[in-house]
Amino acid sequence: MNPSAPTGRRVLVSGASRGLGRAVARAFAAQGDRVAVHYNSRREEAQRTLDALDGSGHVLVGGDVSGAAGAAGVAQEAFAGLGGIDILVNNAAVNLRHPLPETPYDEWAALWQAHVSVNLLATANLSHLAARRMIDQGSGGRIVNIGSRGAFRGEPDHPAYGATKAAVHALGQSLAVSLAPYGIAVASVAPGFFDTERVAHRLEGEEGAAIREQSPFGRVASADEIAEAVRWLASPAAEWASGTVLDLNGASHLRT
Repeated sequence: MNPSAPTGRRVLVSGASRGLGRAVARAFAAQGDRVAVHYNSRREEAQRTLDALDGSGHVLVGGDVSGAAGAAGVAQEAFAGLGGIDILVNNAAVNLRHPLPETPYDEWAALWQAHVSVNLLATANLSHLAARRMIDQGSGGRIVNIGSRGAFRGEPDHPAYGATKAAVHALGQSLAVSLAPYGIAVASVAPGFFDTERVAHRLEGEEGAAIREQSPFGRVASADEIAEAVRWLASPAAEWASGTVLDLNGASHLRT
C-alpha cells in the first residue's frame, strides 16, 4: 500500500465518533485529506475524533442517517463544510444480538428494521448523494463500504447484521459497474473480528481466547489495520480494485 497518494481530498466518514470510523478518519487526515466526521448521538466522542486529527479543514457533522431525509441532511452539511466530496466511507452500522430462538417476534421485527435502515439503506442513500455530487463535479471519486466476514460465514446470533452486510457487498458491486464510466470506483472490505472499544469486554472476558483462536495468527485485527485497507481502496492506485470485496480476517474464514 503506497502512502504517497495525492492528498487534500474531501472525505466523508459515516459513524466516525469512535472505533473503526475514528481510525479511518485518522488514516485519511494523516495523509493530508480533509475529513467530515459524522456522528449520530455520540457528539463528545466525535469531537474527540475531530480534535485528534492531523491537519486542518476537518468538520463535524451530526445526524441520523437511518432515514432518507436525515442522510440527505448529513450529506449536504458535509459537502458544504468540505466544499464537495471525493471519498465516501460508509461505516455507520448497528449490530445488536437477536438469535431467533430467544427473540420475541416484535423485538425481532424491530431489530431487523433497525439493521436494514442503518446498515443497508443509509449506505445506499449516502452513496447516491455522494455519487451524484461526484458526477456533477466531474472529477471522479471513491466509495468504500464497510462490510463483514459475517456476510459469508453467517451470524447465528446477529442474523440481520450478516444479511445486511451481504447486501452491502452486493450493492457495492452493482454501483462499481454503474459508476465506473464517471471515474468513480466502489469497493468493500469484509473484516473479521477487530479490536475496538465496543468489543473490548469480549476480548478481555472468558471468550477472548476463543475469539483470538479463530485466526491462525492467534490474534484479532486492530482498527488501524482495517483503516489502512480502506485508505488504500480509496487511493488513485486502487481504481482497478473497483467491485472487489476485500477479506480482512487473518485467514479465519476462507471463501471459495
